[in-house]
Amino acid sequence: MAVDVIIVGAGLSGLMAAQTLRERGHSVQVFDKGRSVGGRLATRRVGENGLVDHGAQFFTVRGAALQRYVDRWRALDLVYVWGTGWSDGSLKRTAGDGHPRYAVRGGMNKLAKHLAVDVNVTVDRLVTAVNPTDGGWTLVDSAGETAGGRGLLMTPPMPETLELLSDSGVHLQPEDFAELRRIRFGPCLCGIHEIDGDVDLPEPGAMQNFQSDVYWVADNRAKGISGARIITSHANAKFSRQNWDASEADIIRALESAVSPFLKPGARIARTQLKKWRYSVPLTTHAQEYLLAKELPPLVFAGDAFGGRGRVEGAFMSGLAAGEAMHDALSSSE
Repeated sequence: MAVDVIIVGAGLSGLMAAQTLRERGHSVQVFDKGRSVGGRLATRRVGENGLVDHGAQFFTVRGAALQRYVDRWRALDLVYVWGTGWSDGSLKRTAGDGHPRYAVRGGMNKLAKHLAVDVNVTVDRLVTAVNPTDGGWTLVDSAGETAGGRGLLMTPPMPETLELLSDSGVHLQPEDFAELRRIRFGPCLCGIHEIDGDVDLPEPGAMQNFQSDVYWVADNRAKGISGARIITSHANAKFSRQNWDASEADIIRALESAVSPFLKPGARIARTQLKKWRYSVPLTTHAQEYLLAKELPPLVFAGDAFGGRGRVEGAFMSGLAAGEAMHDALSSSE
């Protein structure tokens, strides 16, 4: 398999880079270790009619570029406004900042699948090696298959990317390595709680309090994606790091203790699943929206840790910019 650009990672950045490159006339092949596209745009089916977003919960729009896409997605009834802000769990209602919080019909993963419709994506394949060649790059995956490309675009969390490059014997220039090594992520312990009964979460169905160890509690039914009452809970990076290696039972107990106050009389938590996100949120970001490696065949790094925004819009903008940067790099090498 030979294409213009190999992209590692089918999260939002990788998919937007793929879209950008395809619009520029380039052939693209995307690889992802997950069973589906999306990365942290993650939605899980629970039981017969339960659906839960357990990664990114919503997104906001600050810039015109993403707003243009959101306008299209809203016209397709793919995304909708969930709310404009969340209570902190107290009796008072926290005032919104005026920015709509967008959710996705059928869960956040539906957005990733929408973006991947016309993109060549290979899922459930871990990339085990990448190597520069005279004509660009070769890639080897966990099935032992290889791919070649004139350019390589890397979007996984930076610790995973740097480990892959190191294991492959790829040496970055010292200044590039230093910039990428500064990027830091925080983990997140996530609870997926099946509720027997009803809950009393503030409108529109979520609580966000960054002073709490479990800072996010949201009702996927009130959100409009689930037929069953499924609650998502997220612990903050500090608590998640401190308790990462605790027993599953202890972690679940802590997450359930944050959900229990929102249960109505007679309701109970019937079952809890634990999901661990090792690289959930960028804590130290790269100021620019991508990094083009020096002294190597075209190699671009992107993701939500680039551009200083973090979260969904950061991933989106980084993917767009990285796609353009790769296009320029390929054009200049012709």
